[in-house]
Amino acid sequence: MEFDEVVLGRRSIRGYKQEPVPKEVIEEVIELAVRSPSSMNTQPWHLYVVTGDALDKIRKENTERNISGVPPSREIKTPNRGYEGFHRERQIEIAVQLFQKMGIERDDKEGRQDWVLRGFRQFDAPFCIVVTFDRELLDDDISKFDCGGIVNGLVNAGWSKGLGAVINSQGIMQSPVVREYAGIPDDQVIMICVAMGYPDDNFPANEVISKRRPVSEVATFVGFEE
Repeated sequence: MEFDEVVLGRRSIRGYKQEPVPKEVIEEVIELAVRSPSSMNTQPWHLYVVTGDALDKIRKENTERNISGVPPSREIKTPNRGYEGFHRERQIEIAVQLFQKMGIERDDKEGRQDWVLRGFRQFDAPFCIVVTFDRELLDDDISKFDCGGIVNGLVNAGWSKGLGAVINSQGIMQSPVVREYAGIPDDQVIMICVAMGYPDDNFPANEVISKRRPVSEVATFVGFEE
């Protein structure tokens, strides 16, 4: 694919074929992703590629703990009060798009609950990549920036190889479970998870392409002639 095709064609995939992805393909994706920019070449990231029984155990226990009321223990926090203002509006906008595609009505409590459970199960993707960074950099904001860079590299490189992905924090809400079954040592911090696999073209939500702000709204040009 041309670069423009990858960037403009990629979208978050939340429904997957139950078809294993060859390890060689995943290695090719990671080989591309590790070329992502890194502050002063520190490369603080670690990638745990999880599938099979280990992933099934993470799905099961993450779901069970969440629905039983165990408080989330994500190691990188979202805003305590949730998103507000424009950020909240954008969050609602994509949720509306997804629910419309899935035929989930506003008062469909069962359908909405099923959608949440899918997130806890990492949307039943055949494998996931858990991204961590070195704990000694916990107070260093730039390390999180670097992890964001490699996640962007993973989803775009995956798309170029025919793989879909969704960046998923619901699937790692119970971090002790993830840490145990993925074998993550204590000297690393769990940043985020990327669920990946071959897209199921018959899954309605996979058709959703999130709306993005126009360049005129995002960018401020300084020092350019009119």
